[in-house]
Amino acid sequence: MGFDFAPYYEKYEKLVAASDAAFERVKKAHAECVRCREGCADCCHAVFDLTLIEALYINHRFNQEFKGIVKAELEEKANRTDRLMAKIKRRAQEDLLAGRSEAEILTDLAKERVRCPLLNTRDLCDLYQYRPLTCRFYGVPTAIGGGGHTCGMSGFREGETYPTVNLDTIHARLQEISAELIRDLKSRYIKLADILVPLSTALITEYDEIYFGLKEDPPDEPSPKRQRSRRHS
Repeated sequence: MGFDFAPYYEKYEKLVAASDAAFERVKKAHAECVRCREGCADCCHAVFDLTLIEALYINHRFNQEFKGIVKAELEEKANRTDRLMAKIKRRAQEDLLAGRSEAEILTDLAKERVRCPLLNTRDLCDLYQYRPLTCRFYGVPTAIGGGGHTCGMSGFREGETYPTVNLDTIHARLQEISAELIRDLKSRYIKLADILVPLSTALITEYDEIYFGLKEDPPDEPSPKRQRSRRHS
């Protein structure tokens, strides 16, 4: 594509830097409670989605970092994870249509455990430097939609007051950057700015002109007509 994504990636990277700084402030103030360490992969089994700009950025870094057979193996892992995520989301949608409350469904989704395709056999992230924001905040108290969350491996105690990261604010900024990108790209799919996808989907998606609605999807080639056999007397 001829479009320059760099300015939008830079805006995302600034948000990442600010997020890392916020994490470090909480960690410094409550070092005994933040127990993140190399090899702890609890957050690498959480179910969550990415906004468009984050999905694009991680896809970009993934394609930069990996080539050949290593990339193919990671893509196959991502494909398997993506199929599992699709089943989980389909079940959630069926529950919603059956009348279950959204709060109940979200609670169930929070309990799901799906191994991230970027988690290697040593329980380390293969793309750690460019991991999503959700992963970066996992070890400290967060709030989203009015509800508080803490990592089960941490030392933060329920009922106590701690500095808390407001994920709604982070998410709003991510959507803002996504909307700016879609506007400047002049995509005919304006709803792409609101898209949310699992990390597995972000890794295996080809973000090209067709995806963004800048170019028509080529028509399928018609199947060759079957010739009728002629009977000779």
